[in-house]
Amino acid sequence: MTGPHPTVTLSADEARRIALRAQGLLGAPDRRSGVRGMLRHLGAVQLDTISVLARSHELVPYARLGAVGRGTVEAAYWNRDRDGRPHSFEYWSHAACVLPLEEWPHFAFRRRAYRARPLWHHDLPEGSYEQVIKQLRAEGPLTATELGGAKRTGEWWDWSASKVAVERALMYGEVVCVERRGWKRVYDLAERAIPGDLLHDDLDDTECVRRLVAQAGQALGVGTRSDIADYHRLRADQVDAVLADSGLVPVDVEGWGRPAWADAAALATAPRGRHRTTLLSPFDSLIWERPRTERIFGFTHRLEAYVPKARRVYGYFAMPVLAGGRLVGRVDPARAGRTLVARQVTLANRRAVPDVARALVEAAGWVDCADVRVERVDAPELREPLIAELAALTA
Repeated sequence: MTGPHPTVTLSADEARRIALRAQGLLGAPDRRSGVRGMLRHLGAVQLDTISVLARSHELVPYARLGAVGRGTVEAAYWNRDRDGRPHSFEYWSHAACVLPLEEWPHFAFRRRAYRARPLWHHDLPEGSYEQVIKQLRAEGPLTATELGGAKRTGEWWDWSASKVAVERALMYGEVVCVERRGWKRVYDLAERAIPGDLLHDDLDDTECVRRLVAQAGQALGVGTRSDIADYHRLRADQVDAVLADSGLVPVDVEGWGRPAWADAAALATAPRGRHRTTLLSPFDSLIWERPRTERIFGFTHRLEAYVPKARRVYGYFAMPVLAGGRLVGRVDPARAGRTLVARQVTLANRRAVPDVARALVEAAGWVDCADVRVERVDAPELREPLIAELAALTA
């Protein structure tokens, strides 16, 4: 793709700090707008079933806002206003994500694309889809269990006909999830749950994609075309069609070796302020795209939860450690009662020891653990210094 010649050149370090600030990880956290403000700014928070210290959609605000209560996080996503208006909904963005309610109209292009597909995953018995819609209309919001059962057998992939039908309706936009009970989705008719000022799919595909490209650029701060496309899993040709009028500014980033675009507001002021020191969810949007993470941080990130145990390098749920604007290590955590167990710790170097210790102690306090136990450190000579640092912080 060709476009206007960039008039702004950024060093790799400037780009890294712009990206950190855009993700809410550099500078004072915006505690007044809280979790909902964070969600609006990021545009999407990924959901995942894995829960080690907490689920990923809880870890993302923790990384940015500090020890905000887990109940507060859940309430911010799922509680409604006094007038019954929800604040968020679930849909397919980068993956299954919590999305700000005001973005509902901008996913119309994806709902239309799903509706245009002749089939989706499972065969569906005749009448099942219509029965789910009829039941929701008559009974109000329901979980998959209340609709007739989520599974046919104990296997996680073996969905019941009602579960297949309601998930298809969710993808089509006839049904929406704006609430969870525990970890269960609560399904409702979109016409009932989405406020009328947002409900109708009257934006064309170009308008939808233009908005999501601009939003991705704001959340990334600066990124390549592939970075921007990956944020909401857009196609490269979709991004190409709207980049020129998205409001993003072409820039050169030293060392990137490819065209990049930045949020104009991100270029207006130099990124300064205090860096967060924290454990990051493997599903955190700072590190969603592996090539971007390697390009910006020189850090190879890979979730190994679905890798056979014998082939894991860093552990089941290795959480990158962010400190001083760098990714300085990894921790594969677990919990044993009120002890946070660092099953495997990987450190970039000896200088990372105090930062990793601090991140562990803060995370332990957040999940109500009284102490931290270190099992394995990949550099054995750093195990005792890490244990000593943890002891000093908890004395």
